[in-house]
Amino acid sequence: MPGGVPRQVDLVSPRAMRQARLHPKLPPICIGLGSRRVTSQDDSETPLPTLILVCVTCRRPGDDADLPCAGKALAHATLAAAEDTGISVRGARCLANCKRGLSAAILRAGAWSYVFGDLDAASDGPALVAGAHLLAASADGLMPWRERPEALKRGLIARLPPLQYHEGLA
Repeated sequence: MPGGVPRQVDLVSPRAMRQARLHPKLPPICIGLGSRRVTSQDDSETPLPTLILVCVTCRRPGDDADLPCAGKALAHATLAAAEDTGISVRGARCLANCKRGLSAAILRAGAWSYVFGDLDAASDGPALVAGAHLLAASADGLMPWRERPEALKRGLIARLPPLQYHEGLA
């Protein structure tokens, strides 16, 4: 990790790959992220593009270091669950949530970002995709609590405001 910056790991949906070819000047992290709602020909709003980042270096305590990382299995399960949904999935080397791994984050431009931990490689890929759909469709940029899958309720680590967020320090 030169300069302490995590290296991006290629684990991208086919749709995001097509976007990358259409927008070659955008940095890789921007592919799959949008900044406004898109209107289709019938003038109905479509959800904003949303990205799931899955830590591919996560291991659970006691995992055998000679076996593949459980985070990589979660990333592949999430990618499979996201197939043909419009949700992009990427791997990331270390989300620095090691005490509560397996970890993933859900991001959308102009919305709050969410970091989750204590995820299960075998069952929580679809939960991450469901959460990404909730965030993509959210008008206020918040993932609604009541509709979240249980894994995203119990596993919430942090919620980060969008870059343009401003609240006074009164």
